[in-house]
Amino acid sequence: MKQAPGKVHHVTAAEKGQTLAAFLRAKLDGASWGRVQKLVRSRHVMIHGNICTDVARRLKEREVVKVLDAAAAAPPKADDVRIVHLDDEVVVVEKPTGITTTRHSEEQSWPARRRQVQPTLDEMVPDAIGKYLARRFKARGAKPRRQPPVRAVHRIDRETSGLVVFARTVPAERILAEQFRAHATHRRYLALCVGRVGTGTIRTNLIRDRGDGRRGSSGTEEGKPSVTHVRPVEHFGDAYTLVECRLETGRTHQIRIHLAETGHPVCGERVYSAPRHFEVVDESQAPRVMLHAAELGFVHPETGEELKFESPLPADIERVLAALRR
Repeated sequence: MKQAPGKVHHVTAAEKGQTLAAFLRAKLDGASWGRVQKLVRSRHVMIHGNICTDVARRLKEREVVKVLDAAAAAPPKADDVRIVHLDDEVVVVEKPTGITTTRHSEEQSWPARRRQVQPTLDEMVPDAIGKYLARRFKARGAKPRRQPPVRAVHRIDRETSGLVVFARTVPAERILAEQFRAHATHRRYLALCVGRVGTGTIRTNLIRDRGDGRRGSSGTEEGKPSVTHVRPVEHFGDAYTLVECRLETGRTHQIRIHLAETGHPVCGERVYSAPRHFEVVDESQAPRVMLHAAELGFVHPETGEELKFESPLPADIERVLAALRR
């Protein structure tokens, strides 16, 4: 499904710090506060490609605010989170697209009512665990019990789907976090990209601000070394390629940045574009960033067993692939 059209507004230096409601009221010819609030809460507003339902959100310079003509689909719920593996130490889940893994630091102090508007994956997982256990032991008369919070040890982007592991104890959190810091985990992603992509390894140093407020490669020794191994899985002529990306490091937005900078942005990408000297046109009509965490492997923090999990491509990516094959 193609993203609903709408009007795009860029936040200037003079407008940074405004609430989303105040910003939109000025842009929409003095619309009433009630109209603006209804527009935001009914999922008609995106910021940098992500739906925002918080009228009090403070805007930053260079952020892109898009007002959609049609409301975006409702966010996933706990029932959409599938438990792949569960034991006393860890839980592995399939994250649906459309939710963040954890809250940003600035959101930690939000009141519970504000958080419930758009819950995060780590907030949904305890409920998903409770329902999973209730179904598993239903024959014994067990009822869902309130589960303690889980502990995040890594993250994947809001629009990225696929496998995520959470720790359920403090020792497990420490051991798993160290594995991710040491890049000792196995992570394989599948991405649909623009253009014909070949086998290769992308090595750059990534920095938080490349000069335009976005993350990117420094082109110098500044930044964190980042390595992505790329291999084509399926070509769609010269227009698109389904690629396998294996992470040697795991920086924020690493795959999206690396592929865009080599002239092959992920289909549906709205933040990282290819350099100007590349002629890139994405006509895939991808409804979101076509990136999926397909494999995840790590050493169990208690038993020392090497665990590896796989997740099939979700339906929305399969639909885009089927259309390209036709």
